[in-house]
Amino acid sequence: MYNFQLFVCFKQVPRSELQWTKVADDFWQLWNFPNCLGALDGKHIKIIPPPNSGSLYFNYKQYFSIILMAVVDAQYRFMYTDIGCYGRFADGGVFNSSSLSKALETGDTLHLPADCKLPGSEIVCPHVIVADDAFAMKRHLVKPYSARNLTQRQRIFNYRLSRARRVVENAFGIMSSRFRVFGKAIPLAPEKVRTLVMAVCCMHNFLFRNKNSADQYICDNTEQTCDLQPVA
Repeated sequence: MYNFQLFVCFKQVPRSELQWTKVADDFWQLWNFPNCLGALDGKHIKIIPPPNSGSLYFNYKQYFSIILMAVVDAQYRFMYTDIGCYGRFADGGVFNSSSLSKALETGDTLHLPADCKLPGSEIVCPHVIVADDAFAMKRHLVKPYSARNLTQRQRIFNYRLSRARRVVENAFGIMSSRFRVFGKAIPLAPEKVRTLVMAVCCMHNFLFRNKNSADQYICDNTEQTCDLQPVA
């Protein structure tokens, strides 16, 4: 596995409670999900497998890949990435072995906001990252209810969570549609693919630096993503 945590101009993990609170406020204002610190998912990056690698890079989608694991904020910007795990591994396993998972478990280095009341409620809840069923439920990681025999409240919760979690899928979609290198298997060694993907994530964030550049990046010849929530 290869970890990238870029504390550079255009891709940063929030490093203070105030920065995390700003992320949570954006999720509440834009996507109506409170106490949310980000949306988590994995994306398979197609590669030409290196010689003698066997099935290490062969994934369940029947092609060779490395995995981009990412946490995205409410405005489609990458806050954390883990790039380079073998494609044969599941998203949940990749996340569990990542530095972010370990930091969430200990809670010492991330400076997460304290538990607080949900809007319009007396219920106190922790701040969480939203994910899908591929991930295990944890104190700071929430996934949807199982799809069977749901109550009305549970269905509403699933809808709200899905709406918040969709931003990471949209971020992957925007990036893939604009950077055509992802349209076919990348003919580079896995180490160089990791560097390329890291650079694209930073360029993606750079293009989201303000509304004008974001509008051009999202909408120019990209009909599928033009109906996304505008960047604040």
